[in-house]
Amino acid sequence: MKRSVTLRVNGEDHCLELEPNELLLDVLRDRLGLTGTKEGCSIGVCGTCTVLIDGRRASACLTLAVTAEGKEITTIEGIGAAEELDPIQQAFVDQGAFQCGYCTPGMVLAARELLELNPNPTEEEIKRGMDGNLCRCTGYYKIVRAVRKAAGTRRAGSGDLDR
Repeated sequence: MKRSVTLRVNGEDHCLELEPNELLLDVLRDRLGLTGTKEGCSIGVCGTCTVLIDGRRASACLTLAVTAEGKEITTIEGIGAAEELDPIQQAFVDQGAFQCGYCTPGMVLAARELLELNPNPTEEEIKRGMDGNLCRCTGYYKIVRAVRKAAGTRRAGSGDLDR
């Protein structure tokens, strides 16, 4: 039986009729057209479908959409813009921290959560903070460098993660 739900995604409210078993991943991609959130493993271990719910990392492939009502959902489309990338996105570009790009949205959002919780992480803290996000192409060295660069940009005051 469908339920009327309002989801706040990237600062915008969306009134939807949802089945109780609809996954947030499917609603974002198929109903709202936000295709930056990718499906990877479908069991919550790869990080490809990472979104932020109230600023905390969540696997959209495991989250029932109705449970996100009343919460702020942030997808990759909600940070930065083509004309002005978010500092984390820019750091990924600058460091060459992606190849195919499939995992990149989840990686960027995981890095965003990490830097909100710990603005000055050590390399080990970055590795632990990015745990749960898998990359099959690039390897992790460039990803760690990108997160370190984004943290430095933020500390220098030339980057604001709240864009």
